Amino acid sequence: MEKLIFNIDIKASKEKIWRILWDDETYRKWTSAFAEGSHAESNWNEGDKIYFLGPGGADGMNSLIERKIPNEYMAFKHLGEIKNHKEVPPNEETEKWSGAMETYRLDQKGDVVDLHVEVDVIEKHIDYFKDAFPKSLKIVKELSE
Repeated sequence: MEKLIFNIDIKASKEKIWRILWDDETYRKWTSAFAEGSHAESNWNEGDKIYFLGPGGADGMNSLIERKIPNEYMAFKHLGEIKNHKEVPPNEETEKWSGAMETYRLDQKGDVVDLHVEVDVIEKHIDYFKDAFPKSLKIVKELSE
Protein backbone atom coordinates (compact mmCIF):
# COMPACT_ATOMS: atom_id res chain seq x y z
CA MET A 1 0.00 0.00 0.00
CA GLU A 2 1.01 3.57 -0.58
CA LYS A 3 0.26 6.44 1.79
CA LEU A 4 -1.21 9.47 0.04
CA ILE A 5 -1.11 12.85 1.80
CA PHE A 6 -3.39 15.80 1.09
CA ASN A 7 -3.46 19.27 2.68
CA ILE A 8 -5.64 22.33 2.29
CA ASP A 9 -5.68 25.61 4.23
CA ILE A 10 -9.14 26.78 5.29
CA LYS A 11 -10.09 30.16 6.78
CA ALA A 12 -12.59 28.90 9.34
CA SER A 13 -12.61 27.61 12.90
CA LYS A 14 -11.60 24.03 13.64
CA GLU A 15 -15.07 23.50 15.10
CA LYS A 16 -16.79 24.59 11.90
CA ILE A 17 -14.53 22.46 9.69
CA TRP A 18 -15.13 19.47 11.99
CA ARG A 19 -18.90 19.90 11.59
CA ILE A 20 -18.55 20.17 7.80
CA LEU A 21 -16.48 16.97 7.74
CA TRP A 22 -18.71 14.78 9.90
CA ASP A 23 -22.30 16.13 9.94
CA ASP A 24 -24.41 13.95 7.65
CA GLU A 25 -25.68 16.70 5.34
CA THR A 26 -22.28 18.22 4.60
CA TYR A 27 -20.45 14.85 4.67
CA ARG A 28 -22.66 13.78 1.76
CA LYS A 29 -21.74 16.97 -0.13
CA TRP A 30 -17.96 16.68 0.09
CA THR A 31 -17.87 12.91 -0.42
CA SER A 32 -19.87 13.31 -3.64
CA ALA A 33 -16.41 13.93 -5.20
CA PHE A 34 -15.81 10.18 -4.72
CA ALA A 35 -19.27 9.01 -5.78
CA GLU A 36 -22.58 10.88 -5.86
CA GLY A 37 -24.72 9.46 -3.05
CA SER A 38 -21.82 8.45 -0.80
CA HIS A 39 -22.62 8.58 2.90
CA ALA A 40 -21.69 7.05 6.24
CA GLU A 41 -23.67 5.22 8.90
CA SER A 42 -22.23 5.49 12.40
CA ASN A 43 -22.76 6.88 15.86
CA TRP A 44 -19.32 8.53 15.36
CA ASN A 45 -17.89 7.27 18.67
CA GLU A 46 -14.28 6.14 19.06
CA GLY A 47 -14.02 2.35 19.01
CA ASP A 48 -17.29 1.85 17.13
CA LYS A 49 -18.00 0.64 13.61
CA ILE A 50 -18.64 2.94 10.70
CA TYR A 51 -20.07 1.95 7.35
CA PHE A 52 -18.92 4.00 4.36
CA LEU A 53 -21.65 3.42 1.80
CA GLY A 54 -22.02 4.23 -1.85
CA PRO A 55 -25.09 5.27 -3.84
CA GLY A 56 -28.09 3.21 -2.79
CA GLY A 57 -26.56 2.35 0.58
CA ALA A 58 -26.30 -1.41 0.05
CA ASP A 59 -22.57 -1.66 -0.67
CA GLY A 60 -19.45 -0.09 0.75
CA MET A 61 -16.77 -0.47 3.38
CA ASN A 62 -16.88 -1.67 6.96
CA SER A 63 -14.46 0.27 9.14
CA LEU A 64 -13.63 1.15 12.73
CA ILE A 65 -13.27 4.59 14.29
CA GLU A 66 -9.87 3.91 15.78
CA ARG A 67 -9.26 7.36 17.27
CA LYS A 68 -11.33 10.51 17.69
CA ILE A 69 -10.28 13.80 19.25
CA PRO A 70 -13.17 16.22 18.58
CA ASN A 71 -12.22 19.24 16.45
CA GLU A 72 -8.69 17.85 16.00
CA TYR A 73 -8.27 14.27 14.77
CA MET A 74 -10.23 11.34 13.32
CA ALA A 75 -8.73 7.97 12.33
CA PHE A 76 -10.52 5.18 10.50
CA LYS A 77 -9.22 1.64 10.08
CA HIS A 78 -10.78 -0.02 7.05
CA LEU A 79 -11.62 -3.66 7.66
CA GLY A 80 -13.66 -5.12 4.82
CA GLU A 81 -16.51 -4.85 2.36
CA ILE A 82 -20.25 -4.53 2.73
CA LYS A 83 -22.43 -6.14 0.07
CA ASN A 84 -26.24 -6.10 0.16
CA HIS A 85 -26.22 -4.50 3.65
CA LYS A 86 -24.01 -7.28 5.12
CA GLU A 87 -20.36 -7.44 6.14
CA VAL A 88 -18.49 -9.74 3.75
CA PRO A 89 -16.04 -12.24 5.28
CA PRO A 90 -12.39 -11.47 4.41
CA ASN A 91 -11.39 -12.58 0.94
CA GLU A 92 -8.38 -12.34 -1.36
CA GLU A 93 -9.34 -8.85 -2.56
CA THR A 94 -10.11 -7.32 0.85
CA GLU A 95 -6.97 -8.80 2.42
CA LYS A 96 -4.96 -6.53 0.09
CA TRP A 97 -6.26 -3.44 1.92
CA SER A 98 -7.73 -4.62 5.22
CA GLY A 99 -6.13 -2.56 7.98
CA ALA A 100 -5.63 0.48 5.74
CA MET A 101 -5.81 3.75 7.66
CA GLU A 102 -7.48 7.03 6.76
CA THR A 103 -6.80 10.00 9.04
CA TYR A 104 -7.94 13.63 9.25
CA ARG A 105 -6.08 16.21 11.33
CA LEU A 106 -6.94 19.88 11.89
CA ASP A 107 -3.95 22.09 12.76
CA GLN A 108 -4.33 25.80 13.57
CA LYS A 109 -1.74 27.83 11.65
CA GLY A 110 -2.23 31.52 12.32
CA ASP A 111 -5.57 32.59 10.83
CA VAL A 112 -6.03 29.37 8.84
CA VAL A 113 -6.54 25.72 9.68
CA ASP A 114 -4.54 23.11 7.81
CA LEU A 115 -6.72 20.11 7.03
CA HIS A 116 -4.23 17.25 6.72
CA VAL A 117 -5.45 13.92 5.34
CA GLU A 118 -3.50 10.67 5.04
CA VAL A 119 -4.91 7.58 3.37
CA ASP A 120 -3.41 4.14 2.70
CA VAL A 121 -4.26 3.08 -0.85
CA ILE A 122 -3.61 -0.03 -2.92
CA GLU A 123 -1.98 0.58 -6.29
CA LYS A 124 -5.06 0.18 -8.47
CA HIS A 125 -6.84 3.03 -6.61
CA ILE A 126 -3.97 5.55 -6.39
CA ASP A 127 -4.91 7.60 -9.47
CA TYR A 128 -8.58 7.68 -8.44
CA PHE A 129 -7.76 9.04 -4.97
CA LYS A 130 -5.17 11.50 -6.32
CA ASP A 131 -7.96 12.93 -8.47
CA ALA A 132 -10.92 12.70 -6.05
CA PHE A 133 -9.37 13.81 -2.74
CA PRO A 134 -8.31 17.31 -3.88
CA LYS A 135 -11.82 17.83 -5.29
CA SER A 136 -13.42 16.70 -2.02
CA LEU A 137 -11.18 18.95 0.09
CA LYS A 138 -11.99 21.92 -2.13
CA ILE A 139 -15.68 21.29 -1.34
CA VAL A 140 -14.89 21.15 2.41
CA LYS A 141 -13.08 24.49 2.05
CA GLU A 142 -16.00 26.09 0.14
CA LEU A 143 -18.56 24.84 2.69
CA SER A 144 -16.39 25.99 5.63
CA GLU A 145 -15.48 29.48 4.43
